[in-house]
Order: sequence, then structure tokens, then C-alpha cells
Amino acid sequence: MLRQSVIGTSLAMAAALGLAACGGSGGQSTGGSGGSSTLRVTLANHVWTENIKKALPEFEKQSGVKVELTQLGEDQLSDQYNVKLNAGAGDLDVMMYRPLQEGKLFAKNKYLADLTTKVKSDSTWNWADFQPGPVGSTTYEGKVVGVPIITEQEVLYYRKDLLQKAGLSAPPKTLDELKAAAAKISAANPGVAGFVARTAKSAAVTQFSSFLYSYGGDWVDGSGKSAINSAPAKAAYALYGSLIKDYGPQNVSTDMSWPEAMAIFTQGKAAFYTEADSLYKNATDPAKSKVSDTVGFAPFPAGPAGSKPYNVPSWALGVNDASKNQDNAWKFIEWATSKAQTLANQEAGVPGARASVWADPKGTATFPKDLAAAIAVSTKTGVGYDRPVVVKVSQAREIVGQPIVDTVTGKDAAASADAASTAFQKFLDTEK
Repeated sequence: MLRQSVIGTSLAMAAALGLAACGGSGGQSTGGSGGSSTLRVTLANHVWTENIKKALPEFEKQSGVKVELTQLGEDQLSDQYNVKLNAGAGDLDVMMYRPLQEGKLFAKNKYLADLTTKVKSDSTWNWADFQPGPVGSTTYEGKVVGVPIITEQEVLYYRKDLLQKAGLSAPPKTLDELKAAAAKISAANPGVAGFVARTAKSAAVTQFSSFLYSYGGDWVDGSGKSAINSAPAKAAYALYGSLIKDYGPQNVSTDMSWPEAMAIFTQGKAAFYTEADSLYKNATDPAKSKVSDTVGFAPFPAGPAGSKPYNVPSWALGVNDASKNQDNAWKFIEWATSKAQTLANQEAGVPGARASVWADPKGTATFPKDLAAAIAVSTKTGVGYDRPVVVKVSQAREIVGQPIVDTVTGKDAAASADAASTAFQKFLDTEK
């Protein structure tokens, strides 16, 4: 979730609730001194990290390796990586990083060690158990450079009571049905929007991506050229903008990220909301949500190309290519991403990337049943990225997000997509 800054470029806010990483001030480290028997592990402030910290004595006892853990907020983590990796420093061994935000930069600059042989060396650990979408985002030019540890999918949040009142027996299964249901509910319930979602130019890109893929579009075509002015992309932009402009909140702003959109939904002011599954507790917790007892979850509605929501790794573990302790680094990753640890984290509410854990009733016991079912669908059909896969991610998001703002404010989707595509192609040319 949630989770957005770029090395060497502008830093954006860390998501503060749900399963998002929470930035903090100051770092903390535990134990250890230099030497091959000491492993230096750098992790972000996150629920996943707290769970792993509690289990660390088990790893140290099993492996005989002493872990020196550094835990940082997102901005501090980015700053440290920026300085040390650029300098070729070897005092980072295991690195927690964001595949969709800095993954291409790290891989392109050869900061991440090639783990291809290691992930295939242990059949018991079972690399094949990891979902294809997240695996695709931790693979660069055919080489595995990271192991996904935390995942997100886009799902449909909805109000069961409003659907029942409208005579709808089930949540919409297609985007056309979503539009029709949003129109019907908003017309019958003054002051309640039929639909709400992110509208801010950059923040909306990730959630818009599922609309784009489900229409059969993508950010670039097979040759790496801009595809945001393709017919499917134009149709997706038009629908997303129409849902908010025609059936969204009154006087809607064009700077809403997830906290603002979620607040509208949890205050009972919207019927449908497409958002990351990892934020679901904001909608189901009675202390945060006025509609907690009427919230339902469903798979992302299908477009002309089917239901293709994103299924992405928000965080992964990699090994610093300059590390002199790569064997022990892999031992740690192998342990931290094992089925046992993944299950323990998922039972604590952190969604992982292992298919077997999602198939295990224990792995879904803490999730609402309809949310777990929606996630199961998403992991099978999901796309492994929710933004352009580039080095300068923030800059790209600003460009491809402009048509979202334009369509929300009533401008022509096709013309806006054409203009944005020209700018995006110029940007892509600079990335070569």
C-alpha cells in the first residue's frame, strides 16, 4: 500500500494505517558486531518487521548467525540506500525494498544480487509456491533479484445495505454493472455517492491501473512505446472519470488519496469504492467506520478483457550485490519467507505471496470471508505491477495520472490521453 518514494527523487507520504508501512523518526538496531557470522539486515517500519523481530532468536539459534537489525522509517530507509548503494558499500547485507518503486532502479544499477540459482536450489522452500504477479515484479531481465514478502490486490468495497435497498442481489461482476449500480444508488439516495476512489493525479494511478488492465490496456506496448492513448486506455480513463464525475461525491476534489476517499466511504457517503485490500480494517473497524457492519468485499469487476486487478508486492527482500556475506543473507531470506513465517505473518494480518498459505484455512482465518474470496480471485488473474515499470516512478505517475484528473473534471478523455501519451513517450525516451 502504500508505500511511495523514489531513490534520488521526490519522497511521498508513507501510508499510516492498515498494513501500510509506517514511517518513523530515528532508527533502532539490535546486537551484533562485524564479521562473517554477523548478518546486517535493514528493514522498514512495518507490522511484518515487528513479527519477524519477535521470531529472530529462532533463526539465530538454527543458523548460528547473529543478526544486526536496523529498522527505519520509509524516508530514512530511502536516504540510507541512496547513500550506501551509490557508494558501493558492503555493510548492507539483506535489504527490505519496494519492487514497484525502486526495484527497477536497484536492478538496473546492479545493486541487487542475482538470486536465481538460490531460489531454485531448495525444493522444500519451494519458489514455485510464490504467486506469479509478485514474482514478476521481483524479476529483472530474467533474473530473480528479490523475494516478495507483502502483497496487495485491488478489490471492490461496497455497502450491503445500499445494494439491498436498491434491489441488487449481488455486487457488480462487471464494470458496466458497477456503473449502472452506482447510477441507481446515487439517484435513490441523495447525499450518497454511487462511487468513490482516489482522484489525486499520482495517487490515483495505482488504483486506475486495474481499470486499465481490465479494459485490455497497459502503460506501454510490446515494443516499450507509450500505450496510454490506445483505444482500451482511453475507454478506461473515460470510465474512471465518469464514475467519479457523474456518480461521485458532490464538489469532489481532485487531490484525494486513499485517506480522503476512505473517509468518504467509512462515513457512509458512498456505495462503492475500489481500493487496496490491505486497507480493509479501516472500513471494518467500528472505531474507524460508521458502516463497519454493512461493508462487503468483492473481486474487482471485469472489463472487456476480464477482471485484471493488480496483484503486487509492496515489499520484498533482496541481497546487496556488494555484500560479502551473501550465503548467510540468503539463509535469512529463506527463513523469513518460509511457509511457516509467511503463515505466521498472514495470521497476524499481513498478506503474503505464497499460494499455499492462501489455500490454508489458517491463512485466511483473520480476514473477512468475502475479502479472502476476493483476494483468491485476484491472485489468479492479477497483474504484477500497478504503475509504469520505470526508474523515475514519481515523474511517470504525474504524467499518466493527468488524464484521470482531466476526466474527473469533465474534459475529453481521448484528447487528454493523446496529450499525456506524447509527454509519456518523451519521458520513456529519456529512460533508455
